[in-house]
Amino acid sequence: MKQPHEFSTLERSKMVAKLSGEHFDLLVIGGGITGAGIALDAASRGLKVALLEKNDFASGTSSKSTKLIHGGLRYLKQFDFWLVKEVGSERAIVHHLAPHLVLPEKMLLPLIEHGSYGKWLTSIGLKVYDILAQVSGEDKRKMLEKKEALKLEPLLPKKILKGAGYYAEYRTDDARLTLENIKTSLFYGATAVNYTEVTNFVYEEDKVTGLHVKDHILNTEFTVKGSYVVNAAGPWVDELRGLNNSKKGKHLQLTKGVHLVFPYEKLPVQQSVYFDIPDGRMMFAIPRGKITYIGTTDTKYDEDKDHVKTEIADAIYLISAVNNMFPTINLELEDVISSWAGLRPLIYEEGKSASELSRKDEIFTSETGLISIAGGKLTGYRKMAERVVNLVAKKMEEDHHRTLKECTTEKIPLCGNDFKSYKQVKKYISKVYKRIEADGFSKYDAWYLVTNYGKQTENILEIYAQENGDDQQLRMVLAELKFGVQHEMVHTPMDFFIRRTGRLYFDIESVKEFIEPVLAEFKIIFKLGDEVVEAYRAQLLADIKEHSDFSVEG
Repeated sequence: MKQPHEFSTLERSKMVAKLSGEHFDLLVIGGGITGAGIALDAASRGLKVALLEKNDFASGTSSKSTKLIHGGLRYLKQFDFWLVKEVGSERAIVHHLAPHLVLPEKMLLPLIEHGSYGKWLTSIGLKVYDILAQVSGEDKRKMLEKKEALKLEPLLPKKILKGAGYYAEYRTDDARLTLENIKTSLFYGATAVNYTEVTNFVYEEDKVTGLHVKDHILNTEFTVKGSYVVNAAGPWVDELRGLNNSKKGKHLQLTKGVHLVFPYEKLPVQQSVYFDIPDGRMMFAIPRGKITYIGTTDTKYDEDKDHVKTEIADAIYLISAVNNMFPTINLELEDVISSWAGLRPLIYEEGKSASELSRKDEIFTSETGLISIAGGKLTGYRKMAERVVNLVAKKMEEDHHRTLKECTTEKIPLCGNDFKSYKQVKKYISKVYKRIEADGFSKYDAWYLVTNYGKQTENILEIYAQENGDDQQLRMVLAELKFGVQHEMVHTPMDFFIRRTGRLYFDIESVKEFIEPVLAEFKIIFKLGDEVVEAYRAQLLADIKEHSDFSVEG
């Protein structure tokens, strides 16, 4: 029998047929990390689940976070101990579920003159953090003297540096984490389809019993029926509540977060740094393979949710903060090679600034039975899902006398994970490198494959071996593409370059290099006309420019 962590396939045509032809226990609206977590939790408890996403999976907030599974140290300053305890504890669990995808990352917190954190309070704060998050062993916090801190990070400001806190976090690819949750849910019978937009609700006796859906790929409309409906649409939660005539009481306040990407040589930090900004906020600088990325901003946002952009003012703000903390670094706008901007769907609180708004999640149930969840953090996705499915389980017992088992997702390895520890991940990276080294691939290429796909790297290497041509890098990219089309519901070049591989953010030169052969492959696979291919080319070129060019406003 196949195990949950083994291969799972997202085959769109079969999934769409199931949506319109069957009745489901639970319909989940939203293919971000929250919806993905709910789908896996519910399906693993025995519910018949369907998940619908109006764009591509993880195309909203869940591909545009800081990409950290972290405990939220700053929430200690807001005395939000409950949140720190929950998400802090979750870090180790999510790392265990996917050690190839959720990677240990030491974090350095510089202590500077007149900074946000003093030495004594930082020591106490990190100790409390360790206790609340149940941190053990080598991951426990250390307090460093100035000399020790500079040895770890020579770029820090010698004149104003007093020391540093040193503690453990985890880094991930949020879009891949979302996708592997969805793929793992398939093992338990879930149905998941991208590019299916919910246009309205179906009601029977004033209760939500289904959804009207538009399929943007097939350009068709259909109805899907379900006993319960969860609205996990992130920044779009209130739109659906409005459609349901239940947008009452608390509502969302969206805030925008921007991240900038630089070649590692331009910002060669030795490990991740969480540091002060002169305005009193904090931000991250995080090395990742060929690049270092920085972020984030936190500003209220009331504009187009479907097209969130990095403005030149955002870029200048972040670059100024880096240059202030690392005095020997002189980043400029033209050094930016990529960027991303996303929205946080937070709960509005009167009189609070964007950075003061709570990151706690809340669940709302309308009179018609629509369950909506908003707020929360990437790190806490599994517990958020558990709370939602517990509520559905309670309703199911009351309405249908059907009892569901308890949540077990803390024990379900995600698709691609066949590792007992991170040490095994590192050994597997070395093994993959030895296999591909003769074809001119680097250690980075092996690291990239394994930290994206885990043991599914084997499937990609099988496809690679069957590809023809002398350009080995291109053969590998096309192998990734075919894997994505066959098993991850890739339907557009943007799905592939942005959300399945992260190349637009972390290796933008490879996107420029492989646009044409990837478009040619898409034309063959999907039997596309020239006008569709040209539209994809225009979109990709526009995406590259929008994410990387800040030489002029807009």
